[in-house]
Amino acid sequence: MSFLEMFFFSFNRSQPGWMFMWVILTTAVFALAVAIERFIALSSKSLFRPDQFMKNLTDCIKKDDLPSANNLIKKYQKSALGLVLRPVVDEASNGADRIRNSSDEAVLRVIPALEKRTAFLGTIGNVATLLGLMGTIYGLIISFAAVGRPGIDPAEKSALLAQGIAAAMNTTYMGLLVAIPCIALYTFLKGKTQKIIDQIDECSLRVVNMLVERSFKTHKYHINVSQLKEGVGVHVTHNNIKLFADNKLIKEISI
Repeated sequence: MSFLEMFFFSFNRSQPGWMFMWVILTTAVFALAVAIERFIALSSKSLFRPDQFMKNLTDCIKKDDLPSANNLIKKYQKSALGLVLRPVVDEASNGADRIRNSSDEAVLRVIPALEKRTAFLGTIGNVATLLGLMGTIYGLIISFAAVGRPGIDPAEKSALLAQGIAAAMNTTYMGLLVAIPCIALYTFLKGKTQKIIDQIDECSLRVVNMLVERSFKTHKYHINVSQLKEGVGVHVTHNNIKLFADNKLIKEISI
């Protein structure tokens, strides 16, 4: 009987340690589902050619062309960076505080969605290893019990000993067979996630700084002298200025 035939035969209920083999196989199926889901999710959230996207976006902001900036972001609104930058640009005319707050809120919403379930792969890798070790201990217990059992002939004792050792080795092999790919996939997906997060941190900070600087620019507004009679009043909020003449609103300025 070849190695593969013996290995697959260890899943048979007649073999000692079969329950460990099936439990480890179940963790493998779960890990595969998580890995596929995370790979698809992260691929859809990553941005192709982010440098070109940022160049076009910053050019729009420098030209004070916010509609074009919004249209550009809408093209990539399913990406993680687009999900963060869209509310930031939407608040571009509402003052520095609103710009910063919208960025913080978007980052806190997007990053956990990128990181969720990836840690399951590392956990499954550890659990599969421990299950394999438990199966090893179980197989050794069977082997030692066979060696110490009195009143059986040497041939039967050898068969029981071989079954126990086979159970120990098969469960160890199965545990490592699941654990090693899980840890490798966890490392790969974790690196891919961190790359997207670093991209979000760098690009969002750059856009926020540009929009905050834009919000602090001095704007000149001209009021007709005929509108100014006995007195002028000014009402200022964090992003709005209202000018009154003779208690009548003559100009409202949004900054």
